[in-house]
Amino acid sequence: MLKHVKYNFAKRSYPSRNYRFLLSILVVVGNLFYHLTACAENKFNIHALKIGGNLPDDMDLSIFQTGIQPPGVYWVDIYLNSKVVNEKNVEFILVDGKLQPKITLNEWRNMGVKIESFPKLASLSPGTVIRDISQYIPYANTEFDFNQQRLNISIPQIALNQQVRDYVSPESWDQGLTALLVNYNYGGATNWNDHHNSTQNNYLNLRSGMNWRSWRLRNHAIYSDQNQQWESLNTYLQRDIQSLQGQLTVGDSFTSSELFDGIEFRGIQLASDENMLPDSQKGFAPIVRGIAQSNAQVTIKQNGYVIYQTYVAPGAFEISDLYPTTSSGDLVIIIKEADGRERRFIQAFSITPTMLREGGHRYSVAMGRYRSINGKERKPYFSQGTLSYGLHNRLTVYGGTILSHDYQSVLLGMGTDLGEWGALSFDATHANTELPSTRKSTGQAYRLRYTKDFSMTGTNLVLTNYSYSTEGFYDFGEANRFGDTRPLFSRFNKKNRLQLQVNQTLGDFGSVSLTALQQDYWKKNGHERSLNAGYHISRQGISYSLNYTYNLHSDSSKHEQLLAFAINVPLDHWLKKSWANSSSWANYSTTLNQHDRVSQQVSLNGTALEDNNLFYSLQQSYSSRSHANESESVGGNIHGEYRGSYGRISASYSYQQRQSKQLNYGINEGIVIHPYGLTLSQELGESVVLVRAEGAKGIKVANNTSVATDWKGYAIVPYASSYRKNRVALEPHSFSDDVDIDVNTQSVIPTKGALVLANFKARMGNRVLMYLTYRGKPVPFGAKVILADANKNADQTNRVDERYRALVSSEGQVYLTAMPDSGRLWIKWGASSPKYCVVNYALPKKRPQSGVYTLDMNCE
Repeated sequence: MLKHVKYNFAKRSYPSRNYRFLLSILVVVGNLFYHLTACAENKFNIHALKIGGNLPDDMDLSIFQTGIQPPGVYWVDIYLNSKVVNEKNVEFILVDGKLQPKITLNEWRNMGVKIESFPKLASLSPGTVIRDISQYIPYANTEFDFNQQRLNISIPQIALNQQVRDYVSPESWDQGLTALLVNYNYGGATNWNDHHNSTQNNYLNLRSGMNWRSWRLRNHAIYSDQNQQWESLNTYLQRDIQSLQGQLTVGDSFTSSELFDGIEFRGIQLASDENMLPDSQKGFAPIVRGIAQSNAQVTIKQNGYVIYQTYVAPGAFEISDLYPTTSSGDLVIIIKEADGRERRFIQAFSITPTMLREGGHRYSVAMGRYRSINGKERKPYFSQGTLSYGLHNRLTVYGGTILSHDYQSVLLGMGTDLGEWGALSFDATHANTELPSTRKSTGQAYRLRYTKDFSMTGTNLVLTNYSYSTEGFYDFGEANRFGDTRPLFSRFNKKNRLQLQVNQTLGDFGSVSLTALQQDYWKKNGHERSLNAGYHISRQGISYSLNYTYNLHSDSSKHEQLLAFAINVPLDHWLKKSWANSSSWANYSTTLNQHDRVSQQVSLNGTALEDNNLFYSLQQSYSSRSHANESESVGGNIHGEYRGSYGRISASYSYQQRQSKQLNYGINEGIVIHPYGLTLSQELGESVVLVRAEGAKGIKVANNTSVATDWKGYAIVPYASSYRKNRVALEPHSFSDDVDIDVNTQSVIPTKGALVLANFKARMGNRVLMYLTYRGKPVPFGAKVILADANKNADQTNRVDERYRALVSSEGQVYLTAMPDSGRLWIKWGASSPKYCVVNYALPKKRPQSGVYTLDMNCE
């Protein structure tokens, strides 16, 4: 007996020149399936068919008689309770005349099913395949919508864990492949001065690393021909601790800058990583609570836009998975009851950067030795710990400490939401410092931050004040730099710092921003002051900006003032259609300082080529003189940059009239050594994807500029989001005639720093339309065609790779893909008394223009 045969009807893409031909085939097959499934009682009488003059008894249509689709592997969109949760290949089998998905117990757990609540499920091993979920969970069911290629899963809400939006199970996180990764950036410059003397500089910036399981080893080193030696800037080993939602780092790193200033050190650190949380749980957003009187729809709006909508059961409800929003505002909550009645209420909220959601937390623990930027700083051993916790919906508390032999500090603070009155955070730090002269110093620092959004006027206000109550306060970095006499590190201790930020929207008339700062020091007269004000507006794609800057230094009565105006004009509207895929824009800017010196600059920038992977810029500048002993200045610059599959190259030439000329050049590239070989790439980000379509060269990866598979069929997607679903798609129009890929999209979920694999099964070979005859008549409709090994007989062909199976349509036609230049085909048909014949074929050496070979073959 012929064993069960799997058919793969997964989504497939073909070059455009074959669309007409394939459409005719799809119409024939589609009509067949329609008529087979539309009959009463889902039963089809095969004796109604008269195809090719053969007797119906010769046809092998048993799989279609019940009116269902054949079992096999299908690429489907998976919907759980009407919400899409995944897209993947799923194998379906026949259970009681219905297609059921083969889903393992682990996969059901990842979808949020409460396995432990159902003893029959809990007793199974994680890899057990559940063929019919309704046998384990009452009222649960699955339904395969073949036309939509959609698997609908219905599970009672009580049987599911309550999952927030965008939740990705940690069991789905991919630690990636073992690999070596290298980023290198080479740059060089040649300078000429007015005396025709020239100098040349070269440097190499190297970032390298190795991945093994969950461990990431990283190093950053530079080389300069001026120093003529390698300098290692930092080396560290890192891995994620999923149970603690944090990252463990050993080596050179920076401490958390959440509460204290970041400190460069060498040691060990464990710190929380918010990227492990769903987007709907990061940062701060208020919890919305209310009461529904029936099965109701709850809609939440902010600034007139719907930001959340859900359905709730009668009784009290709580919504805790809003995405992080602006610094403050009003939420409008609309409860629409089942009978159509609506109730509304407003919930005002405000936040500061230190605030967390109710129950949310951030932490860090570090121990090691301080790393100084020069030999004059102290390098003590120290430990630091910080913790922030969202106590409830409107209050976050936080604290931290730094301990070393000659320095101790402790910080305590809180942030609170005052509703319509804004948000406020306050913290106090006490520090004891033992200075190099053995003199002990003690002091306190206080930080106050207030934020408020005025929704009616579109105004955002942020006010921050730092106050140092005594002269003896030092932060940890200042204490270690105490012996440094360089001018950069002033020995005057800070006394007070006040900062104001205001942003004002003006609707169609643009926006205004203002930033003001004043800082004072102990035992030092005067103030440091700065002011930045700006106005921005955009009209018909053209943007205008006007900015003013003022700076006053405390140790001088001199001040700096600068007024700047800029305009940006996109030129796409005036370009020819042949430039439609490119973009270009012109810029003009001018500045005026307090000495009436005017500087002007005009530039033309743009992108070109099919993928916009060529960037160019031309710039000309002019500066007038402000007094007699100053000369006019004229300069220019031309810059070009090309981004290809294997990296980025750039070059620029600039000059200053009667002063100097400079030529710059550079190359930036990534190198990845992985279990399948070596692949060159563009500059690598933190987490990357290895695309594998073995043997298929030149296939482009969607939404990635100039990323395409190399001659072996490999490519690197240089940037991926850690702990998030990343969609990797191959562009069908880039497939060559000899490439066939059933599924051209995949989703990957990398951990931080991982190299994850997106494996596409590419079939290389020819496309053939074959007309088969047997004893002078077309081969029966529904016969199976199998590409077999020449050394195998017909009974052994069940073990042949499933991808080489096909069905004969009317008039003995069969469409075959990924076929070798020559080979043997087994053709089998008949349910009660199986028959078979053999075709030995050889394709012509000349490929047809359509890319599809057409052969008439006699089956013997």
